[in-house]
Amino acid sequence: MRPIRAACLGTATALVALLACAPVAAAAAAGTDSTRAEGGHRVITLTGRLAEQTRFPVNPGGAPAQGDRTVFRSILFDKDGKQVGETGGTCTTTRVDNGGAEECVVTYVLPDGQLSVQGMVFGNLNPGPPPSFDNGITGGTGKYDRARGSVHADTIATGTRRFTIDLD
Repeated sequence: MRPIRAACLGTATALVALLACAPVAAAAAAGTDSTRAEGGHRVITLTGRLAEQTRFPVNPGGAPAQGDRTVFRSILFDKDGKQVGETGGTCTTTRVDNGGAEECVVTYVLPDGQLSVQGMVFGNLNPGPPPSFDNGITGGTGKYDRARGSVHADTIATGTRRFTIDLD
Protein backbone atom coordinates (compact mmCIF):
# COMPACT_ATOMS: atom_id res chain seq x y z
CA MET A 1 0.00 0.00 0.00
CA ARG A 2 1.31 3.45 -0.90
CA PRO A 3 2.10 5.72 2.05
CA ILE A 4 -0.47 8.45 2.66
CA ARG A 5 2.19 11.05 1.77
CA ALA A 6 2.24 9.86 -1.80
CA ALA A 7 -1.51 10.12 -2.08
CA CYS A 8 -1.55 13.74 -0.83
CA LEU A 9 -0.24 15.20 -4.07
CA GLY A 10 -3.68 16.05 -5.28
CA THR A 11 -4.41 18.68 -2.69
CA ALA A 12 -5.67 20.20 -5.10
CA THR A 13 -3.92 19.21 -6.77
CA ALA A 14 -4.56 19.96 -7.38
CA LEU A 15 -5.44 19.99 -7.33
CA VAL A 16 -5.34 20.48 -5.20
CA ALA A 17 -6.92 22.60 -6.88
CA LEU A 18 -5.68 22.52 -6.17
CA LEU A 19 -7.14 26.31 -6.69
CA ALA A 20 -8.18 29.17 -8.71
CA CYS A 21 -9.48 32.56 -9.71
CA ALA A 22 -9.97 34.89 -12.63
CA PRO A 23 -10.97 38.48 -13.08
CA VAL A 24 -9.59 41.18 -10.84
CA ALA A 25 -12.91 42.08 -9.26
CA ALA A 26 -13.68 38.49 -8.37
CA ALA A 27 -10.24 38.00 -6.88
CA ALA A 28 -10.57 41.11 -4.76
CA ALA A 29 -14.08 40.18 -3.65
CA ALA A 30 -12.87 36.74 -2.66
CA GLY A 31 -10.14 38.26 -0.50
CA THR A 32 -7.44 36.44 -2.41
CA ASP A 33 -3.90 37.72 -2.72
CA SER A 34 -3.74 38.79 -6.35
CA THR A 35 -1.46 40.95 -8.44
CA ARG A 36 -1.34 42.01 -12.05
CA ALA A 37 1.68 40.55 -13.80
CA GLU A 38 3.33 41.76 -16.99
CA GLY A 39 1.26 41.16 -20.09
CA GLY A 40 -2.06 41.84 -18.33
CA HIS A 41 -2.59 38.44 -16.77
CA ARG A 42 -3.61 37.96 -13.14
CA VAL A 43 -1.63 36.03 -10.50
CA ILE A 44 -3.50 34.76 -7.42
CA THR A 45 -1.95 33.01 -4.43
CA LEU A 46 -4.00 30.70 -2.18
CA THR A 47 -3.24 28.12 0.48
CA GLY A 48 -4.96 24.73 0.37
CA ARG A 49 -5.34 22.45 3.39
CA LEU A 50 -6.24 18.82 2.83
CA ALA A 51 -9.67 18.10 4.37
CA GLU A 52 -10.50 14.60 3.11
CA GLN A 53 -8.71 11.93 1.11
CA THR A 54 -9.58 8.37 0.12
CA ARG A 55 -7.38 5.93 -1.78
CA PHE A 56 -8.66 3.22 -4.08
CA PRO A 57 -5.67 0.91 -4.73
CA VAL A 58 -5.69 -1.63 -7.54
CA ASN A 59 -3.82 -4.08 -5.25
CA PRO A 60 -5.17 -3.46 -1.71
CA GLY A 61 -2.35 -4.12 0.72
CA GLY A 62 0.13 -4.49 -2.15
CA ALA A 63 2.59 -2.32 -4.02
CA PRO A 64 1.47 0.83 -5.87
CA ALA A 65 0.08 -0.02 -9.31
CA GLN A 66 -1.04 1.67 -12.48
CA GLY A 67 -4.69 2.58 -11.99
CA ASP A 68 -4.51 3.41 -8.26
CA ARG A 69 -6.81 6.35 -7.62
CA THR A 70 -6.96 9.03 -4.95
CA VAL A 71 -10.03 11.23 -4.35
CA PHE A 72 -9.55 14.38 -2.27
CA ARG A 73 -10.98 17.65 -1.07
CA SER A 74 -9.07 20.68 0.22
CA ILE A 75 -10.15 23.96 1.80
CA LEU A 76 -8.75 27.15 0.21
CA PHE A 77 -7.61 30.21 2.17
CA ASP A 78 -6.42 33.68 1.18
CA LYS A 79 -3.28 35.39 2.56
CA ASP A 80 -5.22 36.54 5.65
CA GLY A 81 -6.35 33.00 6.48
CA LYS A 82 -9.96 33.59 5.38
CA GLN A 83 -11.64 30.59 3.78
CA VAL A 84 -12.43 31.49 0.16
CA GLY A 85 -13.33 28.15 -1.42
CA GLU A 86 -12.47 24.52 -1.83
CA THR A 87 -11.08 22.02 -4.29
CA GLY A 88 -12.16 18.53 -5.19
CA GLY A 89 -10.46 16.11 -7.51
CA THR A 90 -9.01 12.77 -8.44
CA CYS A 91 -5.52 11.56 -9.32
CA THR A 92 -4.88 8.28 -11.15
CA THR A 93 -1.50 6.56 -11.12
CA THR A 94 -0.17 6.18 -14.65
CA ARG A 95 3.37 5.01 -13.84
CA VAL A 96 5.00 3.39 -10.78
CA ASP A 97 8.65 3.32 -11.94
CA ASN A 98 11.04 6.31 -11.84
CA GLY A 99 9.30 7.86 -8.81
CA GLY A 100 5.79 7.44 -10.17
CA ALA A 101 3.40 9.68 -12.08
CA GLU A 102 -0.24 10.61 -11.68
CA GLU A 103 -2.74 12.36 -13.94
CA CYS A 104 -4.96 14.70 -11.89
CA VAL A 105 -8.24 16.49 -12.59
CA VAL A 106 -9.24 19.14 -10.02
CA THR A 107 -12.06 21.67 -9.69
CA TYR A 108 -11.51 24.87 -7.69
CA VAL A 109 -14.75 26.28 -6.27
CA LEU A 110 -14.48 30.02 -5.56
CA PRO A 111 -16.87 32.91 -5.11
CA ASP A 112 -18.43 33.71 -8.49
CA GLY A 113 -17.45 30.48 -10.24
CA GLN A 114 -15.25 27.45 -10.65
CA LEU A 115 -11.95 26.64 -12.36
CA SER A 116 -11.05 23.31 -13.96
CA VAL A 117 -7.40 22.22 -13.75
CA GLN A 118 -5.69 19.15 -15.20
CA GLY A 119 -2.20 17.73 -15.59
CA MET A 120 0.54 15.31 -14.60
CA VAL A 121 2.34 15.13 -11.26
CA PHE A 122 5.71 13.34 -11.24
CA GLY A 123 7.71 11.85 -8.36
CA ASN A 124 4.74 11.16 -6.10
CA LEU A 125 6.20 7.80 -4.98
CA ASN A 126 9.57 9.25 -3.92
CA PRO A 127 10.24 9.57 -0.18
CA GLY A 128 9.77 13.00 1.39
CA PRO A 129 7.21 15.72 0.90
CA PRO A 130 4.99 15.63 -2.17
CA PRO A 131 6.68 17.27 -5.18
CA SER A 132 5.87 20.68 -6.65
CA PHE A 133 3.94 20.60 -9.89
CA ASP A 134 2.42 22.74 -12.64
CA ASN A 135 -0.98 21.98 -14.16
CA GLY A 136 -3.04 23.71 -16.84
CA ILE A 137 -6.29 25.60 -16.37
CA THR A 138 -8.67 24.08 -18.90
CA GLY A 139 -11.76 26.23 -18.34
CA GLY A 140 -14.22 27.54 -15.83
CA THR A 141 -17.71 28.78 -15.02
CA GLY A 142 -19.20 32.09 -13.95
CA LYS A 143 -16.55 34.83 -13.71
CA TYR A 144 -13.99 32.20 -14.80
CA ASP A 145 -15.76 31.29 -18.03
CA ARG A 146 -13.14 30.54 -20.71
CA ALA A 147 -10.30 30.79 -18.19
CA ARG A 148 -6.84 29.72 -19.32
CA GLY A 149 -3.46 29.69 -17.61
CA SER A 150 -1.65 27.50 -15.12
CA VAL A 151 -1.45 26.55 -11.46
CA HIS A 152 1.86 25.98 -9.67
CA ALA A 153 1.72 24.06 -6.37
CA ASP A 154 4.36 23.83 -3.63
CA THR A 155 4.11 21.80 -0.42
CA ILE A 156 4.65 24.18 2.52
CA ALA A 157 3.72 21.80 5.39
CA THR A 158 2.18 18.36 5.83
CA GLY A 159 -1.23 18.47 4.14
CA THR A 160 -0.78 22.13 3.11
CA ARG A 161 0.11 23.57 -0.29
CA ARG A 162 0.59 27.04 -1.73
CA PHE A 163 -1.12 27.48 -5.09
CA THR A 164 -0.02 30.20 -7.47
CA ILE A 165 -2.68 30.66 -10.12
CA ASP A 166 -1.58 32.48 -13.25
CA LEU A 167 -4.57 33.46 -15.39
CA ASP A 168 -3.75 34.52 -18.96
